[in-house]
Amino acid sequence: VQLQASGGGLVQAGDSLRLSCAASGRTFSFSGWNMGWFRQAPGKEREFVAAISRSGGTYLADSVKGRFAISRDNSRNTVYLQMDTLKPEDTAVYYCAGSTRVQVATIPSLYDYWGQGTQVTVSS
Repeated sequence: VQLQASGGGLVQAGDSLRLSCAASGRTFSFSGWNMGWFRQAPGKEREFVAAISRSGGTYLADSVKGRFAISRDNSRNTVYLQMDTLKPEDTAVYYCAGSTRVQVATIPSLYDYWGQGTQVTVSS
């Protein structure tokens, strides 16, 4: 299984970006996975951003509530992260991840598959 994240870039504060994460390989199981987005800024630990369950329930970190939204399209084996009103503190490498566990997780170690990351840089 491969996860390919895309959509990052350099934007100004207040702008929007939409990240995509496409799964390939043994994707017949994609609809049964919980999917998540994490981010890691230089010198910091990887932190939870958002997750979406196999049934479509969504979970967001407090720091991004009201600004970010996660969604999925099982027909395309893709999960999205819509990021609005971006702030300089959102600057990080963003990673998508997939989990085969029953419950949605916010801890990186509970995810089975990871994408390569996409850089998001927000200038002030």
